[in-house]
Amino acid sequence: MNKFRLVSIVLIITVVFLLVGSMATPVSATSPPSVVVIHLDQRIDEGSQSMVNSALSGLTPANTKAVIIELNTPGGILQNMIQIVNAINNTEATGIPVYTYIPANGSGSSAGSYIAMATDYIGMGAGSYIGSSLPSVEGGTASQQASAVKQMANLMESMAFDHDRNVSAAKSMVLNDTLYTEAQAVSIGVANGYALNLTTFIKDQGLQSFPVNNVTPSFYDSFISFLSDQFVIGVLIILGAIAILVDFYHGSVLLSIVGVILIALGLIGAEVIEASIIGIVFILVGVVLIFLEMKIGHGFALIAGVIIAVVGTFLLGSPQYSSNLGYSPSPVTSGSVVSAIIIVILAIAAALYLRKIALSIKTKKTTGSEAIIEKKGVVKVEINPVGWISVEGVQWKARSVDGSKIDSGKIVRVIGREGLTLVVMPVTG
Repeated sequence: MNKFRLVSIVLIITVVFLLVGSMATPVSATSPPSVVVIHLDQRIDEGSQSMVNSALSGLTPANTKAVIIELNTPGGILQNMIQIVNAINNTEATGIPVYTYIPANGSGSSAGSYIAMATDYIGMGAGSYIGSSLPSVEGGTASQQASAVKQMANLMESMAFDHDRNVSAAKSMVLNDTLYTEAQAVSIGVANGYALNLTTFIKDQGLQSFPVNNVTPSFYDSFISFLSDQFVIGVLIILGAIAILVDFYHGSVLLSIVGVILIALGLIGAEVIEASIIGIVFILVGVVLIFLEMKIGHGFALIAGVIIAVVGTFLLGSPQYSSNLGYSPSPVTSGSVVSAIIIVILAIAAALYLRKIALSIKTKKTTGSEAIIEKKGVVKVEINPVGWISVEGVQWKARSVDGSKIDSGKIVRVIGREGLTLVVMPVTG
């Protein structure tokens, strides 16, 4: 009897586990879809496009209840905006609603206003605004500018019409560069409503019971955004060229490596934004002049090279020999102009410094061996058997008299010279 009871208990426990397992499976299978919240708090560029497109890729009504774009952007590159708009349209076509929420004191202006207009619902926070959508074709012709305005006005008009918004008011954001406050946007039918914050907005849309999946920029997205700025591209290349030039006088391999890396990053950025060939040519001519300073040594080539490269930086966004559609707003601001002036001033200072070093080297070369023989110096780059030393603040290539290795930081005495290469021996004691 006891054995029968034991078997019965085991059977009951087994049935209970089976029942619990059969009940648990449908729960996971019928888990609620999530609300995807994309925090688009940055410029519209290749990086933000990557973030949004990745977030929207593969969404279905089964796994996604809605998408909310929390939008706070000053605008950016039109071709990246269009790619984001296309991704939104594809998402809406699957039956997933896409909302825009512009937070309190946030900006849905310029290229961002097109993204907002592409969504099913636009919510505005206190002090937020939308509009000022006039495109800018930097370095383009008047006809190219007019063509861009017409194309963007047609895009804004069609999106406003498709989402039952005030078409004429939306179009005015492009043609007249009109900017609307949150109250104006809602009252004239450009936006749909107000919300105190994102949490309130989610509740107002009846989505508070669904899990939220927050999307923010990845490291890759942020890095690509950094390289998508034409002024960052220009500055990277200019600094890289100057670093290599300085290394010619100081003999530090590290500076040359840094210079090559900076130039490579700048060229990658130029590829990312599909920069104008005209702008790239100007920058490369500037780099050649900067390197020519190694031969001339007067400082003028460096200054001229930097000025030409800066001009090229402003032309990187030109539509000439480029697929770039333009910007909204213009990337050329008072801040970028001031930055360009500062770069030129720094280039003048660097030219004066390098000219001083060049004159010092020439003086040393023409005053005979006696001027430097028996002087002491510090090894800057390990001599094995050739390296670099500093004598009275001037960098010299040097070799050890017997071909032996002399570590960095050691004190050496100059015992001879072969052209611009000093022959040294270590100081002992």
